Amino acid sequence: MAEAKVAYNYLGRTGVQVSNLCLGTMTFGEGLIPVATQLNEEMSHKVMDRYAELGGNFLDTANVYGLGASERVVGSWLKKQDRSSFVLATKVRGQMDKNNVNKVGLSRRHIVESCEESLGRLQTSYIDLLQAHVWDNGTPIEETLRTFDDLVRCGKIRYFGVSNFCGWQLQKVVDKIEMMGLNSCVSLQQQYNLLARQSEFEEFMVCANEGIGVLPWSPLKGGVLTGKFERNKTPDAKGSRIGFIAQDESKAMQAAPAWSKLNDDEGYWNLMDIMKDIAKNHGKTVPQVSLRWLLQKDVVCSVIIGATSLKQLEDNMGASTGWALSEEEMSRLDEASPRVNLYPYEMIWRMNSVRTNPFNRSNKL
Repeated sequence: MAEAKVAYNYLGRTGVQVSNLCLGTMTFGEGLIPVATQLNEEMSHKVMDRYAELGGNFLDTANVYGLGASERVVGSWLKKQDRSSFVLATKVRGQMDKNNVNKVGLSRRHIVESCEESLGRLQTSYIDLLQAHVWDNGTPIEETLRTFDDLVRCGKIRYFGVSNFCGWQLQKVVDKIEMMGLNSCVSLQQQYNLLARQSEFEEFMVCANEGIGVLPWSPLKGGVLTGKFERNKTPDAKGSRIGFIAQDESKAMQAAPAWSKLNDDEGYWNLMDIMKDIAKNHGKTVPQVSLRWLLQKDVVCSVIIGATSLKQLEDNMGASTGWALSEEEMSRLDEASPRVNLYPYEMIWRMNSVRTNPFNRSNKL
């Protein structure tokens, strides 16, 4: 196989460049979902080795993934590498100890303590990007932002971002940072794929206006955008996350939707037919088309991919560069993928469709 060459983008408004495909590591170690696709340390290292060989330089993890297991696996690998060659992202907010009421949230205490613990597990002296995993109703946002700023100033982290925030929360972050004179929020890590476009309503408009880079997670929607599933045939429980969830759909989540709902969704199967047609036209795979659609969105700086095998990694990395979807193909995918025209968004978009100003970034969605 010829070596892939990845493309690099700036991480939001920072001067740091990251590969446009970021390696997500939730499946490394004892992850959140007890399925066969979780990788042991040896295989995880092989995946990271290959990712680096293909030019990838951006790793994403979280303290809550396996309650530190993912960070430990990444840290044991990173210790053997040139640390300066990689951009390392992790997250804070999740419950790390159910017996300690303060081991959760975005308080100053928990952020600082979690940062130190993550540094230890990752075996590094600094984290490039520390992200608030989810909004915390229990902590004033001013406290959270001041703590992130302090960690930047003391060199523990280089930048900070947020994840899974809604529009008003993200705008509040931006406004508070400006009012308090703090270092900027540089990224939003958000679920974004051909079956989850809700963030186009508001969050990505904030990102476009403020120069915040978008890092899509679950770009293949837990595997349902890979084209490998067949209608009226329940996926294998041991072969995929979707198959595992299909055995007990009460466990369905954002990254692993219920198979029964997809199986009966005509729109989903129509989308899959279009994706397969486009993939065939380019000599590419359906997952590569899914990833390429995201990579060609202006607000996206890097797409977070997961990999449970070297073959899967190499296929995903083939979406990075060297080819592109045409405007017509992008439009076909946009039109086939669901984006409900909710009020007032439909009215705002419709009435502004002829008000195109190239110097106003918010119109580029």
